[in-house]
Amino acid sequence: MTTLLITHGACLDHDPGNWHPERPQRLEAVLKALGDDAFRALERREAPRAEDSQLMLAHPLSHVERVLGAVPPAGRHPLDADTSLSPGSGEAALRAAGALVAAVDAVVGGQARNAFCAVRPPGHHAEPAIPMGFCLFNNVAIGALHARAAHGLRRVAVVDFDVHHGNGTQAMFERDPDLFFASTHQWPLYPGTGAAEERGVAGNIVNALLRPHADGQAFRAAMEKTVLPALDAFAPELILISAGFDAHRRDPLAALNLEEADYSWVTSAIADVARRHCRGRIVSTLEGGYDLEALAASSAAHVTALMAA
Repeated sequence: MTTLLITHGACLDHDPGNWHPERPQRLEAVLKALGDDAFRALERREAPRAEDSQLMLAHPLSHVERVLGAVPPAGRHPLDADTSLSPGSGEAALRAAGALVAAVDAVVGGQARNAFCAVRPPGHHAEPAIPMGFCLFNNVAIGALHARAAHGLRRVAVVDFDVHHGNGTQAMFERDPDLFFASTHQWPLYPGTGAAEERGVAGNIVNALLRPHADGQAFRAAMEKTVLPALDAFAPELILISAGFDAHRRDPLAALNLEEADYSWVTSAIADVARRHCRGRIVSTLEGGYDLEALAASSAAHVTALMAA
């Protein structure tokens, strides 16, 4: 089995504005990097549209209707100071969430060893009824909950190494002991959640805080001492990754100092846990990363490690 790459051209049509860091050029940079001959072995598929019933695994119907109903026929419509809609945003969001559903189906169904969803808008800040932080629907949570609803899995984990805390995913997981969420993130930083004391109903929430200007050594220590042992103990049947690359030293939105090698290392470390507990099954999705050169190189390092897993 190979590594699956799922994306869709509609994800380029979500346009929050030239001034906005979460711009279409991000995905263009990732796809250009993954078009190199080194990635010829990837199996490539187009993301389907998520169905309302799949979105409603993570969001009430009122939220789905409110977001899609606010998509403007022209121009842009702000949802908050950071998050806005353009005419292509609804289709992009449906394809982004649908990518996770399709990736889970393929990986759990044995069609691929693992998968990377190169999609936007990102999702990990989206709470059940609140779009925020550039995010409309919580793609990774939808994928995790679909794994349970459609495939009968019980214990599903999400590991988030975006520089910002995945508050939306934590909010959806923290009351269910069979869902696990672990995050490494800069502290303090937007959105202000993710304290170490936030542990969930059964220790199923793990937050490993990194101080501003922390480097790859500190990141690896947080993973080795805190996140990976907890993930191992949870013994998931499937691991999903919120793969944000904005902890890179070049990124303009934060102040950590990771390099591409750190993303390769952490991907391999998570894959080791996946081999022990869930037959290597991993589904990863793009979250943040706003320096185009660093984003492209980091995504390539991540996918290279998935292909080698």
